[in-house]
Amino acid sequence: MIARIWKGQTRLAQSDRYLDYLLTTGVHDLQMTEGNQGVYVLRRIEDGQAEFTFISLWESLEAVRRFAGEEIDRAVYYPEDCDYLLALDPKVAHYEILVAPGTGLVETD
Repeated sequence: MIARIWKGQTRLAQSDRYLDYLLTTGVHDLQMTEGNQGVYVLRRIEDGQAEFTFISLWESLEAVRRFAGEEIDRAVYYPEDCDYLLALDPKVAHYEILVAPGTGLVETD
């Protein structure tokens, strides 16, 4: 299993609206992509900003490609992201999941 992790920051005053926007864009699209195994959206408030960490779980790198395209390390942004985000980081990170809750060790290829 693969974890795809992206981070972004908004102003605190926009964080609830951005979460609503995330739910109708990125979260929705991820959940509709074959091979997606789940999505976590985390938020941390500090110094008048909200940092979002977006973790999507995938059955394989091929499944990630169905969502992100061939350049899987490139972040996927939507038209209104620039209205909320303080910066648009062009990269995401991918991690092989080795241990997961309730499953012990995860098989690797």
